[in-house]
Amino acid sequence: MSNSESNPAQSISRGARSFHCRFCRAPLTTTFVDLGLSPLCQTHIAPEQLHEMEPFYPLHAYVCDECRLVQLQEFVSPQSIFSEYAYFSSYSSSWVEHARRYAHMAIDRFGLGAGSKVMEIASNDGYLLQHFVAAKVPVLGIEPAANVAKVAVDKGVPTTVRFFGRETAAAIAGEHGRPDLLLGNNVLAHVPDLNDFVAGMKVLLAPGGAITMEFPHLQRLMADNQFDTIYHEHFSYFSFVAVEKVFAHHGLTMFDVEELPTHGGSLRIYARHAENDALPVGPRVGALRQREIDDGFLTMERYRGFGEKVMETKRKLLAFLIDAKNRGKKVVGYGAPGKGNTLLNYCGIRNDFLDFTTDANPYKQGKFTPGTRIPILAPAAIREARPDYVLILPWNLKDEISREASYISEWGGRFVVPIPEVRVL
Repeated sequence: MSNSESNPAQSISRGARSFHCRFCRAPLTTTFVDLGLSPLCQTHIAPEQLHEMEPFYPLHAYVCDECRLVQLQEFVSPQSIFSEYAYFSSYSSSWVEHARRYAHMAIDRFGLGAGSKVMEIASNDGYLLQHFVAAKVPVLGIEPAANVAKVAVDKGVPTTVRFFGRETAAAIAGEHGRPDLLLGNNVLAHVPDLNDFVAGMKVLLAPGGAITMEFPHLQRLMADNQFDTIYHEHFSYFSFVAVEKVFAHHGLTMFDVEELPTHGGSLRIYARHAENDALPVGPRVGALRQREIDDGFLTMERYRGFGEKVMETKRKLLAFLIDAKNRGKKVVGYGAPGKGNTLLNYCGIRNDFLDFTTDANPYKQGKFTPGTRIPILAPAAIREARPDYVLILPWNLKDEISREASYISEWGGRFVVPIPEVRVL
């Protein structure tokens, strides 16, 4: 890794100011939402860094006038963001359970066994592939963050530390063969060179194999005002009509799609080689495509006005916090996710509103949130502080969190979710 890649402040991409679509290269001129300046959402601040400068970058999403892909510009290289990463999937019990159900579904649907091969791009700490290992299905994880990959290897999930694209795909195919199932959960949005990534999947996939990808659904993001899922690590925001166009351009055909409740509403797309007629296109593909078309996702007008909804949510959240503090109430946060850091920075919420936040991930504990510098403590701190309100920053996990921390009712504490608008549970 070069010196410029090791320092986010110096790793401005050559394409950062091109203002061209990362898929079709059309000029980007139409704003989707402008969230101002924000730091990288997973660069948590160690105590010794509190007096150091922290780089902020524009968090301004555009929609392409030609292909309708919603996207951020690339200001920081993926190497700077993902070579050492603070997100470990296994710290969410509901997400691990989601992965377990997926693995059993895939084994049944695609007839996977000891003679098959499954590969996951951005396999994180082995949270998903461990379920295939338990079922005696051979696997390989492809993970760019060495610190996270080590955890996977330690739990018995073979993992190679690499960024994915055409070149990596060809190398892995030569070294390990081609997978019958190639999957990626919440990675497609993290890819700045979208064409290289999707082309790499075409290179790596076995002739009769299937691809599944999960990512937040733009239609849900807009309907539920989930602006906090926009951050620098997410380069693209996909509607079904946009992602289908990207895959088709690289010789991959969607043959099924599922709508999932995860991350506030996600899609799981199923793709195969265009020439593989053994996996026929199912009815859900056409149904979702038509629903998005009917909802205006091929028109530019559909994307305008989202920014005003975002500003209104900001005003409502700040009004609630100002009122709570004026009444002498104690407010703390729960979680330190990427989406939470977008929310905190955009709304200007620091420890004048939140005394601290918590996170189950020891990697984050003892550090401070990027930009807003709110202390991140272990969840046990909530019981000690006995706050009046607990603001759930990973609102997509509100059910799991409200169960795990239900003890706040002992002293009359209440949970608050900020999205789609502030609500006291």
